Amino acid sequence: MTGNLEDGEREGATGPFLEIACDESGSDGENLTGGNTDVFAHASVSLSVAEAAAAVREIRDRIRSPAEEYKANHLLREKHRAVLEWLLAPDGPIHGQARVHLMEKTFFVVDRAVGLLLDDPAAAVALFRAGPPTFGEEGWRTFLEAANRLLRVRGDGEPVNAFYGTVDALRRAHPGTDAAGILERLAATRPRAVSYRAGFLDGPPLIPVLNPLLPAIVRTAALWSGDGRPVRLVHDRQNMLTPDRIAWLEEAARRAGVGLAGLRLVVAREDARVQVADFLAGIARKIASDELNGRSDPALTALLRPYVDPASVWGDARSRALLAAPVAG
Repeated sequence: MTGNLEDGEREGATGPFLEIACDESGSDGENLTGGNTDVFAHASVSLSVAEAAAAVREIRDRIRSPAEEYKANHLLREKHRAVLEWLLAPDGPIHGQARVHLMEKTFFVVDRAVGLLLDDPAAAVALFRAGPPTFGEEGWRTFLEAANRLLRVRGDGEPVNAFYGTVDALRRAHPGTDAAGILERLAATRPRAVSYRAGFLDGPPLIPVLNPLLPAIVRTAALWSGDGRPVRLVHDRQNMLTPDRIAWLEEAARRAGVGLAGLRLVVAREDARVQVADFLAGIARKIASDELNGRSDPALTALLRPYVDPASVWGDARSRALLAAPVAG
């Protein structure tokens, strides 16, 4: 720490910046419709190293597992419910000093596909909400998988033909519906899809359209730099976070008016702040997934709500209303 800077701040090339530690949960790369999780969570904390270390020690003392490294699933076990509630509680160690950005993965796929092909965010929301009741579970799943294959860098088979074949079959099977009307518009966008796929002929793009981590990092920086102070992010090591992509993140943040002073990668188990962010990311992902799948735990949802970024990427209207409250602190 330098001079009389407040705890958690560091001295950068252009003055003091706030150092924020981050981690994610639910990453399946570009496989957003067939992975192991249906929610992606990116958590961040503004704790000092000492505060985070104290929180980790307290969790270990309360849980008393012999595990060398604790993860969110330790806290999510029913026998440790009291520890989980203590961590999230208004008088707990992270309240007002932690935030989490959530992404509903299937909505992210629809949003990115419709955004690429129609450039109409409202149409993405409308299709996401009208699609399942109109096409049924099987038809909707087929559409989501076709859209995922179209957008992912390593789309197998003939992803353009598969996507537009699915669009044509569904719109003809459900004529006159609102969802089919959006598919009618999508059916006319094949040239855009062909051009998108042709862009991969010279190699994979630097920034994959479907990977949720990169936009989540920019959003996290925006959450913490709102008071005009630049932030530097300390993040768990990720293969996705290459030097070229970190440079892109810094430039994307600059263009968005976000004060991102840099991003430093660390080994999670060597930084207690990142460990706490890892706990919150895993906890938030599980609680949000339970909301989506009708397994809501109202008490845990209420405890999580103050941490949730109101700009989370959330297509399900009910879950958005339950979780997307203003961030505390």
